[in-house]
Amino acid sequence: MTLLTRNDYAIRAIRPDEWERVKQLRLDALRDPVAHLAFLEDYEEAAARPDSFWQDRAVGSGTGSSTAHQFIAEAPNGAWAGTVTMLIEEAGVEDWAGYPVERRQGHVVGVFIRPEHRGKGLIEALFDAGLTWAWERKAEGARLFVHKENARAQAAYRRIGFEPSGRVVAFSKNEAESELELVLERDA
Repeated sequence: MTLLTRNDYAIRAIRPDEWERVKQLRLDALRDPVAHLAFLEDYEEAAARPDSFWQDRAVGSGTGSSTAHQFIAEAPNGAWAGTVTMLIEEAGVEDWAGYPVERRQGHVVGVFIRPEHRGKGLIEALFDAGLTWAWERKAEGARLFVHKENARAQAAYRRIGFEPSGRVVAFSKNEAESELELVLERDA
């Protein structure tokens, strides 16, 4: 699937053979000044992963499997400007935080737009691709988690239509590390 946004950026799924670019984009995202608010891993942890991890990740999210799909925004010059990954969570299982998943839903992770490409509508286009993919797989809604101090990301997600669910997840005993769950209903 390829969609074009304004400014001629192509929005498309990654291909399994693009694992080195997937790795590089993730490492670049983890160097972003607000990465500590946006991602659950740090640069050193990701950089230490073997190539086989990145190869498996690209195959898993680049083949359109039933559980994960990674989308990128590709600039006219071929540079990868940003990414969004959509996961499918099944009703009846526990999520990564130990909460029950009550319905089939999309779960947005790994959101990143390179600073020089921000403000061009790419986040909306990437989310559109990810949500379309989730809806095609009969997801009833979608969710994501955002750090309570990450106001820029919260504003972007609300523009797309995500709203707070009221759930707050703490990743440590430090309340400053809390994440807010935002949800989007399919009919929204």
